[in-house]
Amino acid sequence: MTQNADSFDAANRPPARPAPSPAVAWLLAARPHTLGVTLSGVLAACTLAWHQLGMLHWDVAIVTFLAAVLIQIATNLLNDAGDYESGIDRGQRLGPDRAVAKGWLSTRQVKQAGLGCLLLAFALGMYLAWVGGWPIVILGLVALFCGWAYTMGPAPISHGPLGEVFVWVFFGLAAVLGTYYLQTGTLSRQIWILGHMMGAFASAVMLVNNTRDAASDSLVGKDTLSVRIGLTASRMIYAGMIAVPYLLAASQARHWAHALPHLTLPFALVLVWRMATWEPSRRHNWLLARTAHLQLAFTVLWVLALMLD
Repeated sequence: MTQNADSFDAANRPPARPAPSPAVAWLLAARPHTLGVTLSGVLAACTLAWHQLGMLHWDVAIVTFLAAVLIQIATNLLNDAGDYESGIDRGQRLGPDRAVAKGWLSTRQVKQAGLGCLLLAFALGMYLAWVGGWPIVILGLVALFCGWAYTMGPAPISHGPLGEVFVWVFFGLAAVLGTYYLQTGTLSRQIWILGHMMGAFASAVMLVNNTRDAASDSLVGKDTLSVRIGLTASRMIYAGMIAVPYLLAASQARHWAHALPHLTLPFALVLVWRMATWEPSRRHNWLLARTAHLQLAFTVLWVLALMLD
């Protein structure tokens, strides 16, 4: 590790192409196409709470969403800086352009912005902790730590085989259960099922990312799940992850409207087919974004189903 991040950047960064505007560079570093993962979990949990209680604490819902988005943006920014610093993003990558690797922003800038987002999330979390008590205090502190530890620290989560498990637990169970608890003060069987539905989608997004990069990751010692199990098994697990939300939703169906989320099933099958037939390439960037869009579309229809029930 270097002691001077900016000097390290200048000495090791590959030649940069003409940079976008600073605003666009920051937008790309935040990876907005993945933020639907956070929106889906909070929206679904709030809707279930409203459906069961007949009311919603809007102030708590808004603060919850903002805190969750800030943690995800912080994770993305620290991942942008950390992967370049560790050497992962200095070669030819198949994924979308990274702001630090392209020279649009410095490592120091992106790190500071990431830590700033975590600080803002902490400030918002103080209000949520006041509302939800010690369970939310513990969950919030763990979430902040995980946002940092995903790429930073001596054993980054994203560099090991448990990245998909982390995403399932954090963006699925923790986000959904925490949001619901803040609204209701309790947990239910339905919210656990919903947490697994959202977690499966989020893990599928991560698996596409790691499958795309498996070849380059193995060269730099990044031991992700896809590196360990190979392409065929990764494709099978992706299909299983996509199937989980539909199977769980079908198991809970009690009204004709509950079939609405299954209107997205043809699109889901297209994604599974392309994951199964496409070799890892830049086309997986499309597949990653569309998997996140599938989750959001499924969630919107799931919310509509509850409103019609």
